[in-house]
Amino acid sequence: MTQTAHFQPAGPLQGSVPAPPDKSISHRAALVAAMHDEPVLVHNYLDAADTNSTAAALRTLGAVVEMRPDGLLVRGTGLRGLDGVGETIDVGNSGTLMRLLPGWLASQPTGSWTLDGDASIRRRPVDRIARPLSMMGARLEATDGHFPPFVVHAGRLRGIEYVQPQASGQVKSCVLLAGLQAEGDTRIVEPARSRDHTERMLLRAGVRIWRDGPAVNVCAADELGLDAIEVPGDLSSAAFLIAAGLIVPGSHVVLEEVGVNWTRTGFLRVAERMGAAIEGDLEQPPLGDEIPLLEPVSDIDVSAGPLSGTTVESYEVPLTIDELPLVALLGCFAEGETVVRGADELRVKESDRIQAVVDGLRGLGGEIEATEDGFAVTGTGGLRGGVLDSQGDHRLAMLGAVAGLASEEGVRVIGIDVAAVSYPQFREHLGTLA
Repeated sequence: MTQTAHFQPAGPLQGSVPAPPDKSISHRAALVAAMHDEPVLVHNYLDAADTNSTAAALRTLGAVVEMRPDGLLVRGTGLRGLDGVGETIDVGNSGTLMRLLPGWLASQPTGSWTLDGDASIRRRPVDRIARPLSMMGARLEATDGHFPPFVVHAGRLRGIEYVQPQASGQVKSCVLLAGLQAEGDTRIVEPARSRDHTERMLLRAGVRIWRDGPAVNVCAADELGLDAIEVPGDLSSAAFLIAAGLIVPGSHVVLEEVGVNWTRTGFLRVAERMGAAIEGDLEQPPLGDEIPLLEPVSDIDVSAGPLSGTTVESYEVPLTIDELPLVALLGCFAEGETVVRGADELRVKESDRIQAVVDGLRGLGGEIEATEDGFAVTGTGGLRGGVLDSQGDHRLAMLGAVAGLASEEGVRVIGIDVAAVSYPQFREHLGTLA
């Protein structure tokens, strides 16, 4: 049953809370662990709806997956050990699982699998993974040619050069996973840099993977070699508490043990450009074509203060994609105009996030207009408050809660329970600070 909660205007937020485990890395860690021949322990695995869908999918595929106090223990099938005919895999609400898993499935010697999910997943097109996988020799059969449920048929794959029309860490990861068992090298050319968690993890597992300029290259592998994977705190989830600390007057909050991989800190760079007071030991972009091995971690210290509008250009979008709704929220409290361009991918998230954010913030008193590929916000220094319907989107639910703390009258969030998809402790941590 959908839950509703009223978030009242708050006094200064104070204190520190740990960031929840990273959702993106948890998905990837479980999948890579299942490709091993030996057991792999994933420390600090996120126990949430989306990542539990990944664990359940791996069990369906034959892996033994056990949630333990020290993490997720995965006894995998090896790179080529999957064998299934007509099995259905429920991806739940997880777009990451829907896009990454087919790369591994398509490269198996035999088998076919149907991927399906909830109502929002059935509205999300799979063309962006179907295109490169088809070029590699795979066969996908999608509903109406574009949507889940869809069938992935195993087969012999060949390496390709794929020039991405739009930067996406998920699509890139799907092709890299398929390339682990393709004949010849696989090369993905990115129009802009995207999240590199998959590259770092595969490099640590002994895969021959390298970058040259805008391209990432991978060779086929016989086996992977990791005995443990450490998942850092999730910056995309911590960003909601960071935003609260920036817009509730007098606030000073610390987010502990946050992953600060430079391909994930785009929101912090945008916020600092708006005048935000943020301190932390953030990773800098590597020199040249180096792929770093580790996922860096740092505490992040934020304080409220005056903000100014800014423009987020299309090249920044892949490194800020999950936090762009928060850029809109900061824009409401900033002086001047805040514009986001080149973010049309937001229209095929759990909701049409462009329209949902515009409608949601406008309903709270914000001056915001949708554009074809983003939005424009005229800062008024704050929000009145009101009602925000999450539309089943976890990030929209958390956006409404944070807006309520900084508003004049508070915000009633319809569907606040969906925050548990990525951040089960969200309300508890928000209450700790408030």
